[in-house]
Amino acid sequence: MALIRFFKALFKRSRKKKIKKHSARGISRKKIKKAKNKPKHKLRKIIKKKAKKKSLRRIVRKTKKAGRIKKKKTASKRVKMPVLPKEKEIGIITHYFDKISVGIIKLKYPLAISEHIHIKGKNTDFTQVVSSMQYNHKDITLAERGLEIGIRVIEPVHENDIVSKV
Repeated sequence: MALIRFFKALFKRSRKKKIKKHSARGISRKKIKKAKNKPKHKLRKIIKKKAKKKSLRRIVRKTKKAGRIKKKKTASKRVKMPVLPKEKEIGIITHYFDKISVGIIKLKYPLAISEHIHIKGKNTDFTQVVSSMQYNHKDITLAERGLEIGIRVIEPVHENDIVSKV
């Protein structure tokens, strides 16, 4: 009987020491009691996680005191954005004839046939190639700055839509 008491007392002492060690690492006694039923390897994982967090906190405190903050570098995934062609605003839609689907453009910069244009407004947003262009009911291949020309469009446009060259 005495021998059993001796071993029980010895076991209790070693257990208390373990609890003290873990509590120094930032784990409460309640968590250890809950973890009693768990396997030892899981308890070790919990202790390691807490210890890592504590050590990181210490490092951050020391660096703050020194006047600079060091953060752990993480590998960030860089997403490459598609390169959009640069657009230059060349004019504004002043009128639209819906029966013949022609838009009248007041030009700020010159425009030629077979160039790509982008028409954007509140309700419209599309790109097209300039296929036909007229000035005073005559076909032209190059329109200069300041002219009001008519262009056949593939979709309906509205007044004050912006025309850009792509």
